[in-house]
Amino acid sequence: MIKDLRIVFMGTPSFAVEVLKTLVEADFNIVGVITAPDKPAGRGRKLSESAVKKYAVEVGLKVLQPTNLKSEAFLEELRELRANLQIVVAFRMLPRLVWAMPEYGTFNLHASLLPDYRGAAPINWAIIKGEKTSGVTTFFIDDKIDTGAIILKEEVHLDPGETAGSLHDRLMKKGSELVLRTVELISEGKIETEEQDEFDTTKEAPKLTAENTRINWNAPAETIERFIRGLNPFPVAWTALLTDGETEKIKIYEADYERSDHHFQPGELVTSKNELKIAAQDGFLRVLELQLPGKRKMKTADLLNGYKFTPDAKVV
Repeated sequence: MIKDLRIVFMGTPSFAVEVLKTLVEADFNIVGVITAPDKPAGRGRKLSESAVKKYAVEVGLKVLQPTNLKSEAFLEELRELRANLQIVVAFRMLPRLVWAMPEYGTFNLHASLLPDYRGAAPINWAIIKGEKTSGVTTFFIDDKIDTGAIILKEEVHLDPGETAGSLHDRLMKKGSELVLRTVELISEGKIETEEQDEFDTTKEAPKLTAENTRINWNAPAETIERFIRGLNPFPVAWTALLTDGETEKIKIYEADYERSDHHFQPGELVTSKNELKIAAQDGFLRVLELQLPGKRKMKTADLLNGYKFTPDAKVV
């Protein structure tokens, strides 16, 4: 028996837009879209709409932007949509009142092969930790974070130079296809699930913060290079530059590495006319693209064309 689906979609960033677009183009009945409230952004602090809202408005979908997911006013609006299925992609944690509402449940798309890399930043941590594979998973939401019954998984192999940006785009496409297959199975009444062991993972994907995105120059060069790729293009790996007794925060977008014996301390700079190398535990990081305070992101060769690091400069 084919089920008549009335779908509410919940999401905010561009990753979620591709999924919503896939569902719309497959002619599924999207009765409402829930996304983040507009937020001030930029120098003028003008209100900025989420990527999901922009697309939803463009194709004429009803949009709700609650500030409180437990408020009676929002819950009543949600009930009035009479959805029997909810889909969540890169949104926020839902209260039981919301995820338990539809007849056919609420499922989430997660950008990892669960139970590995539960948490807020699975794409980044898969690269940082040197995984050879990643993927996407659909699962029914429950009371905890990313622990619900798994519906489908799709694996991808990581390329040698994979960045968070390139993996994001690949998983966005794979995830859109997986969500479409999941909705088709629900529509056809053919869903089979696999329960997760809540404690069955040692690989976590915690939120990225100023603390855990700082480069550790005492680590092996290969580890640092991977760390930089895992945070490119967002939020970007950073380090503190000590120069003339001053400390500045610099961002490093791209680097490669070489293993070698050397007499430098980790964090010491080795510069030439168009090259910047930074000593690591077992070699050097050759910085290819970076951003100094008050400057735009630049290729290192372009920066060194008009900028010189002081003789005592180092990073920590």
